[in-house]
Amino acid sequence: MKKMFLVLLSVCAALSAQAQETTSTVSVKKPGNPAVTYELQDKGDGMLKADSELPVMITRKTSCKDGVCGIEVTVAASERVYFSYEEVMSSGFDHNGCLFYMPGFWYRKNLRSPDRAPSFHTSDSWQVREDRLSAPLTGIFNEADGKYYTVLRTDEHDVEALSAHNYGEAILGGPTSIGFTGFRNVGGKASLVYGFPYSEAPKSYIRKLTLAPAVQTFYKLEAGESISIHWEVKAGQAEDYSSFVADVWNRSYDAFRPQPVHTGYGEEKAKEVLADFFRASYVGDYDVKFYSGIHLETATCASRGLMEVGFIGRVLLNAYNALEYGDSKGDSRLVEDAVSVFDSFLEYGFTPNGFFRESVDFERGNETSVYSIRRQSEGVYAILNYLSYEKSKGRRHPEWEARMHRLLDNFLRLQNPDGSFPRKFDDNLKVIDPTGGSTPSATLPLAMAYKYFRDKSYLASAKATADYLEKELISKADYFSSTLDADCEDKEASLYASTAMYYMTFVTKGKERARYADLCRKSAYFALSWYYLWDVPFAQGQMLGDAGFKSRGWGNVSVENNHIDVFIFEFAAILDWLSAEYGDSRFAEFSEVIRTSMLQLMPTDESHFNIAKPGYYPEVVQHTAWDYGRNGKGFYNNIFAPGWTVASLWQMLSPERVPEYFFGR
Repeated sequence: MKKMFLVLLSVCAALSAQAQETTSTVSVKKPGNPAVTYELQDKGDGMLKADSELPVMITRKTSCKDGVCGIEVTVAASERVYFSYEEVMSSGFDHNGCLFYMPGFWYRKNLRSPDRAPSFHTSDSWQVREDRLSAPLTGIFNEADGKYYTVLRTDEHDVEALSAHNYGEAILGGPTSIGFTGFRNVGGKASLVYGFPYSEAPKSYIRKLTLAPAVQTFYKLEAGESISIHWEVKAGQAEDYSSFVADVWNRSYDAFRPQPVHTGYGEEKAKEVLADFFRASYVGDYDVKFYSGIHLETATCASRGLMEVGFIGRVLLNAYNALEYGDSKGDSRLVEDAVSVFDSFLEYGFTPNGFFRESVDFERGNETSVYSIRRQSEGVYAILNYLSYEKSKGRRHPEWEARMHRLLDNFLRLQNPDGSFPRKFDDNLKVIDPTGGSTPSATLPLAMAYKYFRDKSYLASAKATADYLEKELISKADYFSSTLDADCEDKEASLYASTAMYYMTFVTKGKERARYADLCRKSAYFALSWYYLWDVPFAQGQMLGDAGFKSRGWGNVSVENNHIDVFIFEFAAILDWLSAEYGDSRFAEFSEVIRTSMLQLMPTDESHFNIAKPGYYPEVVQHTAWDYGRNGKGFYNNIFAPGWTVASLWQMLSPERVPEYFFGR
């Protein structure tokens, strides 16, 4: 207790010292003229003043307690003014020795990301608008001693304004709640930078792999009007970057305490609507039968001759979902379609060497010759679920079992001595992309295969993947390149790592199981960090805002793909399990937020949410100043892939599946 008290005193003293090294500036813009920036000085009475007379009066109040400093800045106008306010607080840490954190957007130094996305490859100083982040927060972690600082915006975000420009100096078209946050190298020292309204530098990020010029926006105040902005700066200490991220997530969660979103959709009603996707998307025109769920137009949802086993297609998992649901409801059409998918894949769905035909364009008559451990794993995962279900019904499929044995034996041949799997390869097992970030996707089917076939070689392979994940991803807090359409830090790498360890707890016991449980929790914090704890505001005319959409519980995707989506699958159930396993109610509480919030945009005949057909759940939900190609904030991209969104939500709505697979129905 005495040691903890001394650490707290040290942290408080450090925070108070660094708070004294905060510089403040205000930029004032006269329409049609460049803005003028003024350095502000605290004259000792809380008033921030410049050397010149300003059309605003700025007061700054601070209060520090238990390692946390609250900051309130009030800007009052004596005449009409367009202003931008900024603070820079030095951490005192050597910039090169620090790792940085902006949840859902920036991890460590973003060195896994290319130079055409925000990363240290382009600059060692970045500031971004708050709605890019799952919590409006920046953290600086000093690797040398584990000390850190964070700054969190604590105002309610309830209004957004449209801007005529997304670069240069831009006067906003109305009130906004969105400020900015980030970090800056100031004379070799790492500093927190934050302010209001939003400003992005040295570049803005407007679409995938497209950096744009910096933007600084200006907020209008009329004479006699004022606005107050609030931040919370915290000092702390953590054992490593992983502990830092976990500590910051817990504190951020406690600050926001997001509540469930009441949509009126329970499991039964949601599945009833989602099942419309199976009915409308079935394609039986080719040798392989499938559900058309990739590269569709939101305006029509018209089926196409494009098939993908995993990733954004998830054809086989959807077939299993349709079969199970059709059986339970006595819906013969759903069952017949699903069975035809499985039967056609058994006959026509494999390559000469036993891999799934991953992605086929029947419209143009071509298909990929480069295969991925992720899609193959997701295919095996779906088939093992299917075989287990069929077995529970007294139906056996020896030909499918033989197919799975052959494909899993290919897995064993592909696996590297360190336990990793190459990201991509060809049908002759020649490695195309050796990157190991997708390895956790293989852990799931390997653990499942051990349970189904009782073949210890699959368990040994699964354990080897877990060792690799612990050594190269989890212990290094380096989660990357699990998604197949980006090379960067991404949500799915940490989510898959956590899920992989969860699956390992079902095939191990005692201390070994406890080890996997701890690794599951450790990686879960990184997955959690991608999910929004707050509701970003939208401007009038931006469809999502007009429809009352709440972003809490939705996850950002990756550094490259800066939008939110419903990628969740088993993770909500894992959070419930972690809550029980470790006695932390936050996990289960946030799981309920996710389960409810992710059903908000359910397309029906009565409420389309700009999607043409019922059950075709939207994919690219654009929540910040970024677009995937079309439309921008408050809308979807015009092309989407409901194949995986339906599969993800269906799995979320079936929390009993994993325990039932391993322990019996």
